[in-house]
Amino acid sequence: MIPVAEFKQFTDQQPAFKVLKPWWDVLAEYITVAMLMIGVFGCTLQVTQDKIICLPNHVPAGAPLSETCQNFTRKRLNASEPDTPLSSREMSGLRNNLDIQQYSFINQMCYETALHWYAKYFPYLVVIHTLIFMVCANFWFKFPGTSSKIEHFISILSKCFDSPWTTRALSEVSGENQDGTTSKKEDGRRKSIKDEMPEPHPALQPVQSISEKKVAETPAVSLLDKKEGEQAKALFEKVKKFRLHVEEGDILYTMYVRQSVLKVFKFLIITAYNAALVQNIHFIVPCSMEMEDMTGYDHFCCNHTKAHLFSKLAICYICFLGVYGLTCLYTLYWLFHRPLKEYSFRYVREETGISDIPDVKNDFAFMLYLIDEYDSLYSKRFAVFLSEVSESKLKQLNLNHEWTEEKLRQKLQRNALGRLELHLFMLSGLPDTVFELSEVEALKLEMLKDVTFPPLVAQLVHLQELSLLNCPVKLPFASLVFLRDHLKVMQATFDEIKEVPLWVYSLRGLEELHLSGLFSQELGRASGLESLRELRNLKVLSLHSNISKVPPSVTDVSTHLQRLCILNDGTKLVTLNNLKKLVNVRELELVNCNLERIPHAVFSLVSLQELDLKDNQLRSIEEILSFQHCRKLVCLKLWSNHIAYIPEHIRKLKGLEQLYLNRNKIETLPSQLFLCTKLRCLDLSNNGIQVIPPEVGVLQNLQYFAISSNSVETLPDELFFCKKLKTLMVGHNKLSTLSHRLGNLSLLSKLELKGNRLEALPPQIGRCPALKRSGLVVESTLYEMLPVDIRERLESE
Repeated sequence: MIPVAEFKQFTDQQPAFKVLKPWWDVLAEYITVAMLMIGVFGCTLQVTQDKIICLPNHVPAGAPLSETCQNFTRKRLNASEPDTPLSSREMSGLRNNLDIQQYSFINQMCYETALHWYAKYFPYLVVIHTLIFMVCANFWFKFPGTSSKIEHFISILSKCFDSPWTTRALSEVSGENQDGTTSKKEDGRRKSIKDEMPEPHPALQPVQSISEKKVAETPAVSLLDKKEGEQAKALFEKVKKFRLHVEEGDILYTMYVRQSVLKVFKFLIITAYNAALVQNIHFIVPCSMEMEDMTGYDHFCCNHTKAHLFSKLAICYICFLGVYGLTCLYTLYWLFHRPLKEYSFRYVREETGISDIPDVKNDFAFMLYLIDEYDSLYSKRFAVFLSEVSESKLKQLNLNHEWTEEKLRQKLQRNALGRLELHLFMLSGLPDTVFELSEVEALKLEMLKDVTFPPLVAQLVHLQELSLLNCPVKLPFASLVFLRDHLKVMQATFDEIKEVPLWVYSLRGLEELHLSGLFSQELGRASGLESLRELRNLKVLSLHSNISKVPPSVTDVSTHLQRLCILNDGTKLVTLNNLKKLVNVRELELVNCNLERIPHAVFSLVSLQELDLKDNQLRSIEEILSFQHCRKLVCLKLWSNHIAYIPEHIRKLKGLEQLYLNRNKIETLPSQLFLCTKLRCLDLSNNGIQVIPPEVGVLQNLQYFAISSNSVETLPDELFFCKKLKTLMVGHNKLSTLSHRLGNLSLLSKLELKGNRLEALPPQIGRCPALKRSGLVVESTLYEMLPVDIRERLESE
């Protein structure tokens, strides 16, 4: 007996593959098992029992052998008495004791020559055909090009189905949908389900749809730990990569179509020849052979012992084959009556409320259609991992697990303005735990991804400063309302100005706005800055970009803007006419704007108190005379330019208190410079100055004087008449001696002498009571030469 288990290798596949077997494939599989049992049963009978039994038959002259054999059989069946010999003639031929062997020989010879081939090989044909059907049905599970994709898909599908995140996501949207439908009319399908359910008690969970009941759990059960969150995150990445890989081709669809067509073609051929040949299975088989010399007979009447059973098995096999063929034909109908290369999640989107689930195509779509034939719940749970909204929620959950409130609190520190600041760098999102730190005053987000400020931002009641460094942020209206009334300082740094979120320009409570980014060359420089009309309280505007003209939108805040800073990174600022409208500006910075002259528009700013023209290309400052119209100007910064001389009419700037001319090419100082008697800070370092005029003593208000990195050989005694001097920077010059009048500077707290040619320090340095060792910058050898008592005083606190 041949066990059916021996044929298992032809149909063996992983049990998980059953999800890709629709009902017709399952039915066909059971039918093939039945047909295989028919073939195995027939083969077993062939092997274990006699195949044919033959008896000698006397055939009259001219009588057909088949009719004679039929008459012989009929007489045998109808006779009521024992048969008499059919012939009384004596047997002639070889007489021996081998009668049994002779009959066995005759039986074998007649089986081979007289029996029709279909009657002989019918069970073997059934087995072979069934095995071919099995191979055709399961070939795509074995073929390397398709089996790898199927295994990968099944693996991901099972993990998605069992993932706790799937349950949580569906539970959340189920709750949201139920809340939303209390005031809106549901669609037909959901409404019909809800109508059949009792109205829920307010204290209970909302009633969910039947399909959602299968996957929805209470929030307490669906909470994810950190490990489960990381696993779900990995699943999202796997689904993305698998989708990109599978949607590129349609080998699975093509292979399934081909094997289905092959099964139909084979079914038609097998049905045709079986129906035509099944009638060749006869119970009585006439046999004629030339072996009279051996047996005494040439004609025999044979009985095919299994003919009756084989004919019944053949009819049964053809019936099973017909049903199998119908399943194959239905498979073709299912394959071609609608497009299976495009799969829409429309019903899933409507049922779950996850609206961003994308439609898929090609092999991905085909496998999902097969999954739906098995259980549509798989597609619903799998769709969760195709949603970007669901992925963002998961990332947010993982982020909250990683960045706890305690961990964030450890990152709090004071910034340059003294505000308590939280700085987050290169995170995958913004943790919700940030909004639990109500004491935060400044929030700095650098290179964060997919950031959205939820309404929870309203918990940051002390938030005044927000910095976005290459970090786009989405802002719902509720969050915008809060930030609009609370934010005072906003810093936005992006690669291009157009990337700055538009909601920034509607923060009406903003007092300082710092923008950094390039303007697009296609749109024209300065054309991308949005209107600033909403910023009604803006006092400080900083623009770090590549503009060629002052943006017209700056004039929107002209009535209340007090400080304007433009850092241009070397791009030439050509048009500055809009500056004239900034009548209330007190501080103006035009840094690295490639200016060759002081812009005339500046002289119209009657409220200007501080002007910074650092890192430009100024060679002459003859226009400085026009600053006498800026009567409130107290600070002028012309550092890091190419100024060669100071014009004499600088004396007209009577109100000037701070003047920075360091890092230029000045070689001489006009005496008129020191007629600016209100000067408190004068920086002339890093030039080519050799002599300091004695008129420097006129500056009785001077507190800071820097002339380091020049070529000064001596300091005039008049310098030490400046009694209010607190900082004196004369390092890196050519000084060989230092006046003993240094002791007159009772307020001096910072003295730089390093890099000169001094041989000794005057002992009068000890008379400067405010000067300490930390404020004395000098070579250690010179310092060690001072008397011990002076050094002790300098080192005392």
